[in-house]
Amino acid sequence: MGKLKRTFTYVFLSVVSLVSIFPFLWMLVSATNKSVDVTKGKLTFGTYLIDNFKKLSDTIDLGTAFWNSAKISIITTVLALLVASLAGYGFEIFRTKSKDIVFNILLMSMMIPFAALMVPLFKMFASIAGTFPGLGVNTLPAVILPTFTTAFLIFFFRQSTKMFPRELLEAGRIDGLRELGLFFRIYMPTMKTTYAAAGIITFMSSWNSYLWPLIVLQTPEKKTIPLLISNLGSSYSPDYGVIMTAVVISTIPTALVFFLMQKHFVAGMTGSVK
Repeated sequence: MGKLKRTFTYVFLSVVSLVSIFPFLWMLVSATNKSVDVTKGKLTFGTYLIDNFKKLSDTIDLGTAFWNSAKISIITTVLALLVASLAGYGFEIFRTKSKDIVFNILLMSMMIPFAALMVPLFKMFASIAGTFPGLGVNTLPAVILPTFTTAFLIFFFRQSTKMFPRELLEAGRIDGLRELGLFFRIYMPTMKTTYAAAGIITFMSSWNSYLWPLIVLQTPEKKTIPLLISNLGSSYSPDYGVIMTAVVISTIPTALVFFLMQKHFVAGMTGSVK
């Protein structure tokens, strides 16, 4: 009976794994085939990967879009980790009467869909373009500032900080460290797994962001990878082989970030403190 149960478990997990990984495999296979083969549902690798890449390079400025996405994602991730960790640290370490009220209001903001904020945000950035041209519509700061941190990240850091050993902070205060010194020299190195998990989540979210960049970025030289991929699919007769090649290329950075930091990500999500 135990052997039968174990066999059923392995079969079930194999089927679930195959279903989960199939879209990724289909994407890789499609990138090596012609558009007509993709529409026919061909599931074997072809020989058109180089041709698809050449067509893609001739159709869009891939390097500029890649660089734009990289700048936005890296800056967003760095700012998000710094601000969210400072906020989470402050909410958990310091004791004030109004702390929980402010934190509950912050959590309530998670119920507001971003779509409801887009029109006010766009009007705000359009109105300040005359005073601060570098912060107006069609600039990278306009993409980064509204999205570089979220209530979820602050909540994530606060929950992880609950398991932070307070004895380390007390020892640092005895040694003469001020609060910022405690944060940067003790808290950040100790919470590296939490930073890794939050960094992966933020980077992937920023790299794949579509709706807000679509609204605020208005010239081709400012476009990001997801926007250009969307443009490839909006033609009258889209070349699916080229589109899948672009999707594969756009997936490489997020896949590298995830696999390089996978161990830290798992530890951070489970609340480990190193």
